[in-house]
Amino acid sequence: MLDCRGLACPQPVIKTKEFLEAQAPQALEVLVDNQAASQNVIRFLGSQGYRAAVQAKGADFLVSAQRDQSLPVQEPPEAAQMSCAGPERILVLVRSDTLGRGDDTLGAGLMKNFLLTLKEMGPALWRLVFVNSGVKLCTQGSQSLPALMELQAAGASILVCGTCLNHFGLLEQKEAGETTNMLDIVTSMQAASKVITV
Repeated sequence: MLDCRGLACPQPVIKTKEFLEAQAPQALEVLVDNQAASQNVIRFLGSQGYRAAVQAKGADFLVSAQRDQSLPVQEPPEAAQMSCAGPERILVLVRSDTLGRGDDTLGAGLMKNFLLTLKEMGPALWRLVFVNSGVKLCTQGSQSLPALMELQAAGASILVCGTCLNHFGLLEQKEAGETTNMLDIVTSMQAASKVITV
């Protein structure tokens, strides 16, 4: 069993990745101490051809995984080859639940309009990444949630920082996107042809 308790994001995923590279096991168990880490580890294992499930163990979470030959192994984003002639892949990094500073009510309305207008980028809009208070936009009750659901339905990938959701107590209220970790965020930025930060 790989014990990743006490490790900050993205270390549980990195340790799991290193273990897979070194051992290539048919089955493994990963013990973490928070739900966001368990979701991140499950998602990573799924991308590597493993079926995984989680169960609570007291205050901890035990991720059990078994290799499944029917599942494709996904190429990691950092390995993606970007060519100047290839399609543009724009990543939008959203760091706050408001756009601009000065008045939060105005800023919330501006953010909603910004997200509604992103669809005008068309297929060039590849991924949205939400960190810090930006994760609040992806949760129940957010006035921006319909715009995000529309972007997601149109094919844009949405990643939501699990550590940030945990910090704000919103992990269970997430409605849009996939819970993610800093390793996914950094490699996504590396694979993007352009990063827009708001």
